[in-house]
Amino acid sequence: MTIDGFAAPPALVEHARRFRAEGGTPATPRVAATVLLLRPAGVDFEVYVIRRVAAMTFGGMYAFPGGGVDRSDSQAHLDWAGPAPTRWGDRLGLAPDAAQAVVCAAAREVFEEAGVLLAGPDADTVVGDVSGDDWEATRQDLEGRRVGFADLLAGRRLTLRSDLLLPWSRWITPEFEPRRFDTYFFVALLPEGQRTRDVSGEADHTMWIRPADALARAEAGDLTMLPPTLVTLAQVAAAGDLAGVARAAAGRDAANPVTPHLDIPEHGEPRFLLS
Repeated sequence: MTIDGFAAPPALVEHARRFRAEGGTPATPRVAATVLLLRPAGVDFEVYVIRRVAAMTFGGMYAFPGGGVDRSDSQAHLDWAGPAPTRWGDRLGLAPDAAQAVVCAAAREVFEEAGVLLAGPDADTVVGDVSGDDWEATRQDLEGRRVGFADLLAGRRLTLRSDLLLPWSRWITPEFEPRRFDTYFFVALLPEGQRTRDVSGEADHTMWIRPADALARAEAGDLTMLPPTLVTLAQVAAAGDLAGVARAAAGRDAANPVTPHLDIPEHGEPRFLLS
């Protein structure tokens, strides 16, 4: 992988060739959100990754907690702290209601898949440990869609801390893939007093790891990751430290999507190019 692109696996190349030869129609991408949870690790920092179960889309791949935007994420009646939905819309290139839904999805998914809740009693605080049995029952109700995220927060008299999420990037799955996602990437610092938990049935392994170590293990073939994960890990690693990540996030373009394009030259190796 280089800054301009990355090698294309042979199976994907053949898949793309068939798609083009058959005149396939691209699937409509589903809007999604994913969160890089970060925490200090001495003078460095670590990121939380999960490995999707084999039966899922992108099964066997290490990724960050995340998933598709749900209808309940669009609920307007939500106690909200941080940038207003209109400002989020400016950053994400979306209408305010759509931006609110993406931010809610990011916070909801990180609670569902990692047991971390980016909310607090007011605009200046965050809840502490949410690993007790009562919280776990609430998380399961949310994951099972027996309660919406806004209702969960209202029932606990909590405010969504949208300011704890920093927009990072946006990726759209290549056109030849049968399941496509329009995914907004965020970074967030693990709140003090909270801890990640392996609670989601969508993952069979989780871990905290330094971004540079994750990249080295991926290059060695020890960890399998899709290009958006690899590129994003390289970007946050290049920021140096957590303060550097926050500074970098402030200036990043999270509205214009990166859509990998498969270049199959007449001579030479096929490569995904970032555009």
